Amino acid sequence: MSHHAPSGRSPIAIIIKPKKTPQITLSQRRYSGWRRQWRYLYLRFGRLRGTPKSISRGLAFGVFAGCFPLFGLQTLMGVLLAAIFRGNKLTAAAGTWVSNPLTYVPIFAFNYKVGELLLRIGRRNPQPNLPQNWQSWSVLQESGLDFMVTLFFGCFIVGIIAAIGTYLLSLRLLSRWHRLRRARRYKSNP
Repeated sequence: MSHHAPSGRSPIAIIIKPKKTPQITLSQRRYSGWRRQWRYLYLRFGRLRGTPKSISRGLAFGVFAGCFPLFGLQTLMGVLLAAIFRGNKLTAAAGTWVSNPLTYVPIFAFNYKVGELLLRIGRRNPQPNLPQNWQSWSVLQESGLDFMVTLFFGCFIVGIIAAIGTYLLSLRLLSRWHRLRRARRYKSNP
């Protein structure tokens, strides 16, 4: 009496063919990697402990501090402001990365131009500002105080506007995120 498999073949004789993996191009792989990173950051951001207001406040203070050219002190400034105003310190530290090695020059050039424009409007007798072409370090030093005042004034104005926008946008997104999480939890545990 022989024992056969129902199909008449022995189980050992069945060969499992490997599935063909689709060919993924390098650009698709990069896009997929970036998308996966953003999704991971989004999920981590949404799972932070604290109220949406405190998380948003921390992020806003971090963005505000990131608008200043205080390299190395931006994180300290953002965390300190978040601690004083009861914001999330972790999101404050993360918010300072709005200015990073790739964005330093554009952000601070923009901040300088904003400061220059606003200070020029405020003056009755416009004074000549920095020379258009900086030929040497000594020329820059001669007009250093004007440069620093203009830059920091622009940083302050842009920082306040960016912080308010960041606070409002992140508060809206986080409030929505928390509502959806509560609704999902309620559905799974009525």
